[in-house]
Amino acid sequence: MSKHFTDLTEPEVLALAIANEEEDSRIYLNFASRLREQFPGSAKVFEDMAVEEQGHRHMLLALFERKFGKEMPYITRADVRGFLKRRPVWLMEGLRIDVARRQAEIMELEASQFYAKSAERARDVDVRKLLGDLAEIEKKHESLAAKLGEANVTLDVKAEEDATRRRLLVLQVVQPGLAGLIDGSVSTLAPIFAAAFATHNTWETFLIGLAASVGAGISMGLTEAMSDDGAITGRGSPWLRGVVCGVMTAIGGLGHTLPYLIPDFWTATIVAGIVVIFELWAIAWIRWKYMETPFTRAVVQIVLGGLLVLGAGILIGAS
Repeated sequence: MSKHFTDLTEPEVLALAIANEEEDSRIYLNFASRLREQFPGSAKVFEDMAVEEQGHRHMLLALFERKFGKEMPYITRADVRGFLKRRPVWLMEGLRIDVARRQAEIMELEASQFYAKSAERARDVDVRKLLGDLAEIEKKHESLAAKLGEANVTLDVKAEEDATRRRLLVLQVVQPGLAGLIDGSVSTLAPIFAAAFATHNTWETFLIGLAASVGAGISMGLTEAMSDDGAITGRGSPWLRGVVCGVMTAIGGLGHTLPYLIPDFWTATIVAGIVVIFELWAIAWIRWKYMETPFTRAVVQIVLGGLLVLGAGILIGAS
């Protein structure tokens, strides 16, 4: 069973912070290695950030040893509900400077919020001071990460406030909304089209699609809201994310359900099929635009996968 952040002891908080600094340092060194040939200036900044993360680790280790001894509790990210999660963008082929920069911004934003929350809860004066200082340092790193690649990226650099708003938009709205849209659009294809070809009754198909879409929306919304309270990751209100995810899930299913309000079966089915194609292409575009997924891969994964699910539903319903 995972623990909630508020249930962690001060030794456990420090142990998590140490592990986080170690991993972030390795990530920055990986960025530097991947980008050095094409963007040596940005690679040097990532190297410097890695060195600073290692310095933070030594500060945390020294404080832990002074306060709690040499034996650290064994606790990992997976043991803490909603703890910082890193998207493995460094595994992508042809890592782009803008992708690495955006990932660094998110990492520093999340780390800053983690230290700030931890400092608020700390009762030991030395622990509270160090965690508060690290929160401020990580905030400065976030600004530094936002400026990375200004000389290398051809896109115009937006103001820092706009960049922050965009990051929060992705974390709090785009990610849960996309997850819901994918689930609602793809998972309801098979049951809706199976019902359509099994009954050839547009009204019954509409009712089945409506039930599937609303049910999936409620389920996905509750799952998203309960998965992460946003206190550490900065992903915002869990209920906002839950509502976004739930609504987008329902919309994804209702898109190809509403055409079955048309009385003629074949007309309704053709319109629903056209809607499905637009839904799948929209999902692929959003993944490419906001999630750094190569467009070809996004198309193959979503469009081809969705069409296979659609075909399975039609075959099952017609059999």
